[in-house]
Amino acid sequence: MALALVSLLVAGVAQAADLSVGFMPGPYRDAFAKGIEPLLKQQGYTIKYVEFSQGVQPNDAVERGQIDANIFQHTLYLEATNQRQGFNLVPIVNVPTPPMGLYSQRYKSLAAVPDGATITLPSDPVNATRALNILAALGWLQLKPNVNPLSVSERDVTSNPKRLKLVPIEAAQAPRSLADADVVAVQGNFAVASGLKLTDALKLEDMTQPYVNVVAVKRGNENAQFAKDIVKAYQSAEFQAFFKAQPVWAGYRLPDYFAK
Repeated sequence: MALALVSLLVAGVAQAADLSVGFMPGPYRDAFAKGIEPLLKQQGYTIKYVEFSQGVQPNDAVERGQIDANIFQHTLYLEATNQRQGFNLVPIVNVPTPPMGLYSQRYKSLAAVPDGATITLPSDPVNATRALNILAALGWLQLKPNVNPLSVSERDVTSNPKRLKLVPIEAAQAPRSLADADVVAVQGNFAVASGLKLTDALKLEDMTQPYVNVVAVKRGNENAQFAKDIVKAYQSAEFQAFFKAQPVWAGYRLPDYFAK
């Protein structure tokens, strides 16, 4: 009986140290594997990586308990999918995030982009807002004041002096549309995953806090030990020094906890 109890306790400890994390294509898995996993391994964790191809899938997997956490989205997207899908996920820590940018194979500068240009942008409202804000900052169009980022659409464009043709597409397909569009608004993770350099963008967004990506877990797990250990690893001096030392990650928006 005592031996059986010890076996159960040992098995429980081993299971508690198994950590499954979901990712979409992009740089977050690379940063986690190289900078975070070594710190978690020191505490006895074994990491399982799970790749997804569509935006709602990583959240569905966390909600169902199939994985412990995911790293691919910002808080506004998380809030939107919580509302639409009835999920109950929460962010626990921000992570270094490549900004959205405008890219083109046809034009080398913003000044060269002609009136009437075709511009593809993410079809989901939250990330469409980001693209539209970049265009608005350039003076290429105007949006209604105080537009709701969870439900924005082309109907919220009040002025389009450059006569842009806005074409919504699935965000993950944006890099592929470079051959067909004049300008493409590409989320940072998909840009990096497709081999685009942030420094080659015609314009990068001025990324604000709601759009810095997060580690998400199911509500109730935000105070679990694994969640606390993930937060501690990201906020550690070791990870910050490692991340800043990698030239490939130049241009990322760093979380506010990073040392200045």
